[in-house]
Amino acid sequence: MGAVSESNDRREEPLFEAPDVEVPSDAGSGGVAPIDPGVDAGAPDPHDGDRLEEAPDVEVPSDAPAPPLARSSRFSRSESGAWVAHRSARDPYDSPAADAAPGLLVADGASAEEADPAPRRRRRPSAPRVWLQGGTSTAPWGWLLVGWAVVSLGAGVLVATAAGQFIGGVVGGWVGTVVLWVAMIVPVLYAFSRSVPRGLLRFRPTDLLFGLVFGVALRIVSGWLDQAASGVAVWPSYPTIDGQLSGDWWFVELAIPVVIAPLVEEFFFHALLLVALYTAFRRLTRVRAAAGFGAALVSTGLFVLLHALTGSLGGTWASSATIALVGLVGAAVVLLTGRVWGAVLTHVVFNGTYVVLALVGTLAGLGGGGVTLA
Repeated sequence: MGAVSESNDRREEPLFEAPDVEVPSDAGSGGVAPIDPGVDAGAPDPHDGDRLEEAPDVEVPSDAPAPPLARSSRFSRSESGAWVAHRSARDPYDSPAADAAPGLLVADGASAEEADPAPRRRRRPSAPRVWLQGGTSTAPWGWLLVGWAVVSLGAGVLVATAAGQFIGGVVGGWVGTVVLWVAMIVPVLYAFSRSVPRGLLRFRPTDLLFGLVFGVALRIVSGWLDQAASGVAVWPSYPTIDGQLSGDWWFVELAIPVVIAPLVEEFFFHALLLVALYTAFRRLTRVRAAAGFGAALVSTGLFVLLHALTGSLGGTWASSATIALVGLVGAAVVLLTGRVWGAVLTHVVFNGTYVVLALVGTLAGLGGGGVTLA
């Protein structure tokens, strides 16, 4: 065969014909093969894989040293002040798909505990879960709010007393009661319009359990204290007219002491005053236990003072002790749970148990006085 070179359309005859060269039989497949005259006949053809001689397999001894690992280092200071090198080494023969964690090599003189593993993604600080931990939800709460609450309560007591003195009778009593409620509700609404402490109004089923347990326990303790103060056990009852309860009994003796009074008083003393006092004391002392103790003490003192000024204490020391216990237990529930509903339900159950006992005493004819209502 001959190799023919053609020019596009101008020449059709071959310029020259390469001579046939005989290739030795041990150089490849043997026989005669056409070659390009511009190529060395002794050089192997790179396009013919059959003519390339494969490299022989070389057996690597088992005790041969491993190839060097690729390394990268970073440095940081340990707690002792020494520089620590964090080197990551990976076998270069590993597949890129094998996502194995790089080994950690620590510089001489540094312990393994001082070596920092791969940097972790920083998490954003979470917001406080309850108002007891501070945060923006209690930022407006402090001494100023305490001052406004005390001023409002004092003004309500003065107006209620004046209404009882100048108006008198049932109308004067109702006017004084409504004015006192308004004096406690207004600062609560004002405080909550600024911010609601985180988790304070949250309700959990355990709040119902707290209310039942503590309310009944306080009523039992109240009976023991009354018996210790008077020396006799008196079963409560309601006055009757011709053997019948008064027409407004359901509102005066049931709705007010069991529903309205606990809600108003607990939200004022333990959802407003207690939280504001705790926040102010915590900023002042930087100690949560001291802040809780001071807030509970002051709020309980004002709680007892209100009942004393409105004539709800009774004539014995047992009545004052009972009111103080109700205030302390309510404050403790709020401080321990961060929620106000446990204290509200404790107050409701405490007053509600009196209503049940008084109804039983009235229907069974066991009347003979009363016990303290908070």
